[in-house]
Amino acid sequence: MAYRLASRGYHVAVLEQKPEAGGKLCCTGIIGVECANVFSIDPTVILRQVSSARISAPSGTEIRVARDEPQAVVLDRTAFDRHLARRAQETGADFFFHSAVADIQIEREKVSIRTTGQTFEAKVAVIAPGFNPRLVEKLGMGTWADFVAGAQAEVSTNEMDEIEVYLGREIAPGFFAWLVPTAPGRARVGLLTRQSPGTYLKKLLASLKARGKIDAAADVELHHGGIPLKPAPRTYGERVIIVGDAAGQVKPTTGGGIYYGMLGADFAAETIHRAFQSGDFSAEGLAGYERAWQKKMGQELRTGYQARKLFERLSDEWINHIFSYVKRRGIMERLAQMNDLSFDWHGEALLALLRSIGMGGVISIALPLRRLRKN
Repeated sequence: MAYRLASRGYHVAVLEQKPEAGGKLCCTGIIGVECANVFSIDPTVILRQVSSARISAPSGTEIRVARDEPQAVVLDRTAFDRHLARRAQETGADFFFHSAVADIQIEREKVSIRTTGQTFEAKVAVIAPGFNPRLVEKLGMGTWADFVAGAQAEVSTNEMDEIEVYLGREIAPGFFAWLVPTAPGRARVGLLTRQSPGTYLKKLLASLKARGKIDAAADVELHHGGIPLKPAPRTYGERVIIVGDAAGQVKPTTGGGIYYGMLGADFAAETIHRAFQSGDFSAEGLAGYERAWQKKMGQELRTGYQARKLFERLSDEWINHIFSYVKRRGIMERLAQMNDLSFDWHGEALLALLRSIGMGGVISIALPLRRLRKN
């Protein structure tokens, strides 16, 4: 977004608490091919392409999802962030590192932003600090209704080409874990869960080591982070707009936020451009930002969240039963051949899966479904 605004001639200051631009250490860096194409992602920051994945049920039953063409890419997240920062700087944006925001004051004619070293004044402020409930609440945007914790580690591994996803209450209660190959002999291992993600990740690392999936399990550095599962109650206000993870522009199904955050940033840049043209930086004048991003991804986020809440309630027994049914009927193979399914938009995939299961699937899972309703 800094690039979009600076390229239109606006004076842009980016305040970053880190000493330099760098990636989220708890981010897998997976984006869909659609995202890579829409935003012309620099090929030099792409580690590998992905066309298949293996998903394991608690019982160990596997479902492989594959297509002939790549569906996603794995980014070098640090290189990606630095590339975006460099591009913005080249168009005139000023970056101030070691500048953690301590306070924001919305005034009649300006926004005053106090950092650890100095105070900045601007016509409008864009808030994009990632997962930061304190700052969002301070601005009067409400409290996040739901979020999850994640943990991830970089490990050495045997050569592998596919993403692996693991389900089960003993692995990541209510959520999932992943093993994502990056560079040759390297991979990212992580998981999401409500509580103690580090404890579960250490158990997963030990299990993967015992199975020969990774070369080492001890002494790896764990990185933690929070991920919102629902959008903030409000993402705009007087002279302020909230973007990305801070706005809850994140896929509830997977926790991925790169694509939706970049879409949100584009909507924010366009809204701010119109505000400068009209001279109206009021909440009403900036409300079009939320309408725009909600129109693009609001229904997707709502559908994904309902699916997320349902999945979180499933027992391992029910997940195993669904896997057996889907595998026996070859449903995933059929879905993989549907041209309109997208890595970046999961709502259609979820609905297509339900349609594919049909009445036979409803009858087949009736017993565990009744058990679910009793819990």
